[in-house]
Amino acid sequence: MKPLQISPETAVKLAAELKVPIEHLMHMPQHILLQKLAELARKDNGNSPSEGKDEPK
Repeated sequence: MKPLQISPETAVKLAAELKVPIEHLMHMPQHILLQKLAELARKDNGNSPSEGKDEPK
């Protein structure tokens, strides 16, 4: 698996927000990263994550 194609500045910001080392972030599977970003967005919006439920479509 190749590293994520993101800028160094973005990697530093994401690693800090997600509280993971940059090395882990750069080799994180894309679908896991997107899931973590969605959770982070929910927290920022004040919504609690749904427990085992899909997002409304």
